[in-house]
Amino acid sequence: MTRSFDLTSYRLLGRSGLRISPLALGTMTFGADWGWGAEKDEARRIFDAYVDRGGNFVDTANAYTNGSSERLVGEFAQGKRERLVISTKYTMATRPGDPNSGGNHRKSMIASVEESLRRLKSDHIDLLYVHQWDDLTPVEEILRGLDDLVRQGKVLYLGLSDIPAWQVSRMQAIADLRGWTRFVALQSEYSLIERTSERDLIPMANEMGMGFMPWSPLANGVLSGKYSRADLGTSQAGIEGSRKAVAGAHGSLSERSLAIAEVVGDIAREAGISSAQVALAWVMSNSGVAALLLGARTLQQLESNLGAVEVTLDAEQLARLEAASAIELGFPHDMLSRSLIRDAVTGGTRRPERKWL
Repeated sequence: MTRSFDLTSYRLLGRSGLRISPLALGTMTFGADWGWGAEKDEARRIFDAYVDRGGNFVDTANAYTNGSSERLVGEFAQGKRERLVISTKYTMATRPGDPNSGGNHRKSMIASVEESLRRLKSDHIDLLYVHQWDDLTPVEEILRGLDDLVRQGKVLYLGLSDIPAWQVSRMQAIADLRGWTRFVALQSEYSLIERTSERDLIPMANEMGMGFMPWSPLANGVLSGKYSRADLGTSQAGIEGSRKAVAGAHGSLSERSLAIAEVVGDIAREAGISSAQVALAWVMSNSGVAALLLGARTLQQLESNLGAVEVTLDAEQLARLEAASAIELGFPHDMLSRSLIRDAVTGGTRRPERKWL
């Protein structure tokens, strides 16, 4: 059976004392700058509904909707700022043609944080993520810059997003050895359609004291059942345009993903709930997940998706979803799990089996 939560079933974020809701409000949809987000009034209704339900974890980024997301979050949070955990990110370029307006280096980091503080109308950021790995900046530069921000009181906690597992573990080890601020959160794409984080990212995050935070748990809306095979072949657009174009460009629309969505839809109809609730409940059933990021473009969509916290999937339903979405863990994981290898290495000694679901 899966666990059942509500937004006030607070848990600790990674190896820290910070209390967070099991569903974080993702605000990439706040602002219509990209052509598919929520206008200000609807965004406020979404924000207020989430907070009124007891939710305390709000996620944004410096580049979401060209800065509108942070501005709206800052405005909506007035009068309730201290009860909220607000996370934001830096890395994305903010000025076309200026190579230093983005990236993981110190110049980009400091400028982005100062701009985020102004937009959020706050003197501190609760949780700052390195948004994406740029494969250019020395990790020592990143780690020392982030530690400086924490020591200055401008940032309280640190996280990483969209980065190889080996680099995460290396950075965490360096931070520990040098007495710099360690990371307590890791964001990564994770859904029934994208399960490859189970290979290394989820177990690594749990082992190294980082709360795992899945983004796009509905695979850009594909798992909500809104697309069909007629939508395959969507042009490879950028972030601006339509949500379907984003799903196509991201690779979320495929024969395999639609086949998985059909199984999700079958279970949803049998249970009398929405496909989105089934897909979200599956992600929350993973014991390695600290909280998932849940975005919405309308209040109705948010309220429906929040219903996932009350959904319990039984063993038979979980097995069907597992079979439809299964991936190969690959080398060395598959080899190390074989009886031949286990017997040769351990002499028959066994540890409790680790299952992320």
